[in-house]
Amino acid sequence: MNIRPAQIGDLSALVEIYNQAVESKRSTADMEPVRVEDREAWFHDHTPGAHPIFVADVEGKTAGWCSLSTYRPGRAALRFTAELSYYIDGEYHHRGIATALVRHAVTACPGLGIKNLFAIVLEHNSPSIRILEKAGFQQWGFLPRVADFHGEECGQYYFGMRIPAKE
Repeated sequence: MNIRPAQIGDLSALVEIYNQAVESKRSTADMEPVRVEDREAWFHDHTPGAHPIFVADVEGKTAGWCSLSTYRPGRAALRFTAELSYYIDGEYHHRGIATALVRHAVTACPGLGIKNLFAIVLEHNSPSIRILEKAGFQQWGFLPRVADFHGEECGQYYFGMRIPAKE
């Protein structure tokens, strides 16, 4: 597996993988698939030197990706905090790709000036909870019954970690 910064040519694969999560109703609160055109601005908001998107390639195929996103843009006091998101192609589940992407993102944070990293997880997404806990994240919060999937409500966990300072 090779983990590298995303390029604009990866966008269709990123959207395809994300839409798998939308369809599963387990990994994102989006309820409708997104289109590549819908995600172009999002992609360009993720600059490699500040808030990158990383892609995991396995034998030339995009197996998954993760992003570090600005938390509450425009609020300067929060400039050292980022949100981690990650999605894995269904063909590549249970192969350690999510764990590798999370670790890669955490390792990149000091060089990006990120001091606090968090991820938001739907409460029924126990595989993602285990991945985050294994990587050293702790539960920072819980919002009960905030997501409603056509009458099926669930909460969201906030898992976070303080990033050690760059030496």
